Amino acid sequence: MADKEQQAYHPAAANGYNRSDEEATATQAKELRRQKYKKWLIYGIAFVIFQSAVIALFSMTVMKVRNPKFRVRSATFDTFDIPTTNTSFNLKTNVALGIKNTNFGPYKYDNSTIYFYYGEVEVGSAVIPKSKAQFRRTKKFTVAMDLASTDLVGKTQLTHDLSSGIVPLSSRSKLTGKVELMLIFKKKKAVDMNCTMEVNTATQSLQNISCK
Repeated sequence: MADKEQQAYHPAAANGYNRSDEEATATQAKELRRQKYKKWLIYGIAFVIFQSAVIALFSMTVMKVRNPKFRVRSATFDTFDIPTTNTSFNLKTNVALGIKNTNFGPYKYDNSTIYFYYGEVEVGSAVIPKSKAQFRRTKKFTVAMDLASTDLVGKTQLTHDLSSGIVPLSSRSKLTGKVELMLIFKKKKAVDMNCTMEVNTATQSLQNISCK
């Protein structure tokens, strides 16, 4: 009788073991889902931070519009006419200009004019035809003009400068145009030129060019 009791099947105890196994499996699965969710959450936050950094960098570099720079680079002279009395000058000049565009889009500008001065008196000018400076490039071109002291007759300072061999000049101009980014965004930009330089009558050259 005792043997029969020991060999009897106890379904309640078996069900208890089964429930424990099921609960452990469910807890383990729940923990795995939690870990997986946490991992994807971290990935999502990292992606958002990365995207924000890329957008910020893009805004500060590619999308930032800077002012192009307009400069006198050099000049050559076809004729160099200065009388022995050192009272006037008449120079046929080819002036090399440069428009430096550091933007990530072309700078398209309208027609303009460049003026040269001795003191505050205009001694020459030339038309700058409309064109464009490509992105991250310097557009180089040349304009021809006559530099003449027609309106400086009788100026003792001019005679002094010509006698010394150094004639100070300045140039001014203004470009108006637009920087185009990604073929969509356009930003108006006006560029001023303000340069000083010297004509060396001994070497017949333009020297000490300085632009603001």
